[in-house]
Amino acid sequence: MNSRATSRIVTFVVFEFASLFVAYNAVAQQVTGTLGQPGATTTIDGKQLPPPPPKFGGVIKQTAPESTSWWPPRVVPPKGAPNILLIMTDDQGYGVSSTFGGVIPTPALDRVAKAGLRYTQFHSTALCSPTRAALITGRNHHSVGYGVIGELSTGYPGYDSIIGVENATIGTILQGNGYSTSWFGKDHNTPSFQYSPAGPFDQWPLGMGFQYFYGYLGGETDQWTPYLFRNTTAVTPWVGHPGYNLTTDLADDAIHHMRELNASAPDQQFFVYYVPGGSHSPHQPTKEWIDKFHGKFDMGWEKMRDEIFENQKRLGVIPPDTKLTPWPDGQAEYAGAKLPRWESLTEVQKKLYARQAEVFAAYTAYTDYEIGRVIQEVQDEGKLDNTLIIYICGDNGTSSEGTTEGTFNQFTAYNGILKLPETLQMLHYYEWGSSTTYPHMSVAWSWAFDTPFKWTKAVASHFGGTRQGLAISWPGHINDVGGIRTQFHHMIDIVPTILEATGIPAPDVVDGIKQKPIEGVSMAYTFDKANANAPSKRDTQYFEMVGYRAMYHDGWIAATTPPAPVWELATGKLPNLLDGYKWELYHITEDYSEFNDLAASNPDKLKELQGLFMTEANKYQVLPLDNSAFSRALTPRPSAVAGRTVFTYTGENAGIPVGNAPSILDRDYTITANVTIPSGGAEGVIATEGGRFGGYALMLSPSAKWILNSGIFKAIGVCLLILGLLLAAAANASKWRKRFGYGLLLVAALGLAVSFATDIFQVGRGRPAFVYNFLDMERFRWEGLSSLGEGKHTIVFNFKYDGPGPAKGGTGVLSVDGKEVARKSMEHTIPMLMPFDETFDVGLDTRTPVDFSYDVPFRFTGNIDRLTYDIGPSQLSAEDQKKVNQTIAEVNN
Repeated sequence: MNSRATSRIVTFVVFEFASLFVAYNAVAQQVTGTLGQPGATTTIDGKQLPPPPPKFGGVIKQTAPESTSWWPPRVVPPKGAPNILLIMTDDQGYGVSSTFGGVIPTPALDRVAKAGLRYTQFHSTALCSPTRAALITGRNHHSVGYGVIGELSTGYPGYDSIIGVENATIGTILQGNGYSTSWFGKDHNTPSFQYSPAGPFDQWPLGMGFQYFYGYLGGETDQWTPYLFRNTTAVTPWVGHPGYNLTTDLADDAIHHMRELNASAPDQQFFVYYVPGGSHSPHQPTKEWIDKFHGKFDMGWEKMRDEIFENQKRLGVIPPDTKLTPWPDGQAEYAGAKLPRWESLTEVQKKLYARQAEVFAAYTAYTDYEIGRVIQEVQDEGKLDNTLIIYICGDNGTSSEGTTEGTFNQFTAYNGILKLPETLQMLHYYEWGSSTTYPHMSVAWSWAFDTPFKWTKAVASHFGGTRQGLAISWPGHINDVGGIRTQFHHMIDIVPTILEATGIPAPDVVDGIKQKPIEGVSMAYTFDKANANAPSKRDTQYFEMVGYRAMYHDGWIAATTPPAPVWELATGKLPNLLDGYKWELYHITEDYSEFNDLAASNPDKLKELQGLFMTEANKYQVLPLDNSAFSRALTPRPSAVAGRTVFTYTGENAGIPVGNAPSILDRDYTITANVTIPSGGAEGVIATEGGRFGGYALMLSPSAKWILNSGIFKAIGVCLLILGLLLAAAANASKWRKRFGYGLLLVAALGLAVSFATDIFQVGRGRPAFVYNFLDMERFRWEGLSSLGEGKHTIVFNFKYDGPGPAKGGTGVLSVDGKEVARKSMEHTIPMLMPFDETFDVGLDTRTPVDFSYDVPFRFTGNIDRLTYDIGPSQLSAEDQKKVNQTIAEVNN
């Protein structure tokens, strides 16, 4: 064969391959309309996001009449790609929902399960933000910097709480392929050191591929007065709306957003990530929901556990031969953990604990109801048949953070106060869950709500911390409606499932950055009835959280025994990570609940799985292993205020996050306010941190002028005046009625005279005051006797701490213009944590009041010329600091 013939053959082969490539792309790229026309749309191959700009396809001459315009086509998802509604609740273990055998009705989750499938071996990471990072990236939590919650982040790739640009989220991927993307509810994937209005915002939802965000950034928030953002702007939707609750507001906003989208672009596919706070503490449903559950938990936690277990067998969401794991009664397998038996309680305790469960159940049912409204909106828009709904029940097991007794104010437990006087708890019985409480339930309920498994939230080694209920529906694509799937899967498998359903590939490059591979596997194979009993495509999965470890492989799982009960905030010596932990072994193919430990009888299998864990740890950035979770709380992190001891502010500044504020805990401090008082006096908050459940405020007390000049006061005066005139003028009135009438006239006249004279005579100017709220258990108040006149003044509050050690008292001195006006000592102070969703505010109070004497926002009506905080060093010993760090870490969990 001569060279010319060879060349022709090569050219032909190349041409044919090129033709096939072009033909493939022609099929892959779906174009509607005529390219270049305004209405044209196109899909993209999705390998590079954003895609390269299309080449101009028109004609450009010297003048417009002789030229041809050409519009770039609008990028849309592939034909037939469904809408996506991804839902996840919070702190709900496997035995919570009625869908998976629980005693709390969850009809919205039932609806999804009945229209699709239930999954009985689906898993989280055991903690909030790591689970959420895995869910939205399709990668293991260590792989994307969330080996632990962001508040405990450290400077290692697996633990820095930064979802890097090499780990594009499902929001980024779907948005780049033409989806409308939105996020409602809890975030907890923005690093805590980036919560401030200063940003940067690349780690906020808007920077992670979501075009719209309405929710809160941290792990929890008060449902009555949430620390809430719309996109990157703080909002206060409860102001002027009595009865407001975030759970309803989130559903309202999601529905409104979806309606706006439908009205503007009815054919636009959407991805809605809907993650409300229920049932994370604080448990705060509305009263109407609490009333529905009155008396429903009088049976106690053990009988409830038995009932859930029987329900699970009846529903088929656990195998019929499953064994119920033992109640914790001090066994070695539970690290000595012991929870009380219901019958050992007093009648008062039973009443209190039953109330705690009623409120938790109400919050859970309320959350599911509002989720149901969002699902119904999809149906009302006629889009349910083309919507993939994924509903995950909980981001980890049920929380044990409420202590063994539960608490009316979670910040007591967060500050190491694990026992409260029973009388104090009962004082809040009827208002449990209302805006005047910030409650959590007893650990015993939490353990029972994780039936049939051992342990609770935060314990990654056991299914009580990691097993979640999951339901998926997709009309026309699941041909085993109402079926149950037992394949082993994990949060990281949701993203690839969505990508397969939409026909969108994982990108190779995003914004010019090479992407890490997606580490999950698609669950879409389970949609086919023929695969109901197919082997799981996930045969290996590691679990790790602050030293708790487990390794699953092919039906076996090895797990470390927790060294101490997680709810006791143990401060003892931590075991050596490599050889100090006891390991357990379970064959979960035959032992669903991890009842029968086979470690002693099968040491070779245990050793195999231990070795596999280290292989996976090396692969997914789990190293270095670190069980000093609680001492990580004060790890130096990027911060604009790190190491600062003097803070200065001028004018009004609201919404400064706690992490960017001066800390007054466990130390001396001096607050100096240089203010200018206008003619007529002033009132209002000068500086505050915290609120109803703990904190402090420097202020000018509410002035009598505000009361006397109010419309209500004047209206009462006018009414009394009219009534007095009528009685005094009545011809047939008795002598005593006439005297009473004249008395009313006198009172009304004096009141009105005082009211109208306040502006003239400067009556009722506010007095300087400092209020310290010790966790809603006791309030201390320093207040001057004289109000401040017009002009410039210097108000100083100086506090000397009775350290060393945490929670000690101290002596505060309030001075005005160099003269002491009040001195007082208190026995205790808040040791560890201010309410983290109550911001530091200067010139007003943005959320809840520290003191009962004023209502928010109680804006300062003078001028703050200069506000200075001078902060002394912490007076905690190394051991004290270790305990504080441990408690803070448990809070952040």
